[in-house]
Amino acid sequence: MSTTGRHILRLSGYAPALPTPFDDAGELDLPALERLCHRQVEDGATALVVCGTTGEASTLNGTEHASVVRAAVRASHGRIPVIAGAGSNSTGQAIELSRDAEAAGADAVLSVVPYYNKPTQAGMCAHFRAVAESTGLPIILHDVPARTVCGLADDTIARLAELPQFIGLKDATGDVARPLRLRSLVGSEFRLLSADDATALAFFAQGGDGCISVTSNVVPGLCRAVYLAWMQGQIAQAQQLAMAAERVTAALHRESDPAPVKYALSTMDLVSPRVRLPLVESKSESRAEIDAVLARVCERYPGHMIGKLARRDRTAAQPVNDEQPQRKFALVS
Repeated sequence: MSTTGRHILRLSGYAPALPTPFDDAGELDLPALERLCHRQVEDGATALVVCGTTGEASTLNGTEHASVVRAAVRASHGRIPVIAGAGSNSTGQAIELSRDAEAAGADAVLSVVPYYNKPTQAGMCAHFRAVAESTGLPIILHDVPARTVCGLADDTIARLAELPQFIGLKDATGDVARPLRLRSLVGSEFRLLSADDATALAFFAQGGDGCISVTSNVVPGLCRAVYLAWMQGQIAQAQQLAMAAERVTAALHRESDPAPVKYALSTMDLVSPRVRLPLVESKSESRAEIDAVLARVCERYPGHMIGKLARRDRTAAQPVNDEQPQRKFALVS
């Protein structure tokens, strides 16, 4: 097995759920995506997760989906694994997306509980087994009942974990006690990954392995510092850093993901704030809050703590407006 392949089996720490950048015409901006990927690798991400909820996967056609995966694989260049979202409420489409992700060079797929259909636990089991039979890639299950209406039962996860192809769970339930319940059912090698930035530290404390994170798109260095402090037994430091990360998380969740994340990244000249309908760009009030929070975090945790991000001189700052986001932050080497 390749080094990257071994890493996916031991996945831990923070992995960003990357947004999909669009240009002013609403088309894929793959150079911007590659810049995001390079930044995350340099700031210590343990994997790149593309074509998920934050990646607006539901608005991507098949060709675009494969192009995004290929761009991430190209940017990663084998340094860290690329995990491709490949879920659908149609088993046939989930199979097709998984095969396309494999052909595009992904190291694993993220497969969500079928949404809208409200399948039984038996139906979910059959769905995921069919996906597994269609691809040779490792599979990370994605349980997000707030979006899918129904969720994976612990027993269903345990049954699927008996198959070596199912290597982990992205848990968006916010149930911080779940790692305690699941660990004895799924074994020590099965990766338990939070998808709820607000409770990530508590998830680690109960035996979780890492976090597939929205917030780490914006403050990758800060998120990495939270995890490293926890792993090194610096509990008070981890809690203090997590409180700062939570302020960013709260600002990024005032409106539907990923509009606030794209706005925050646009202030760093990394991506356009453009999203695809039915989503719309963040309101001016949300933008103002994001600006204020990032300014405070940059002042409190400069340099490596927030990643390759530095605050620009704000003496000439102009009021926020909806037409043109003001550039308040910049990447630095």
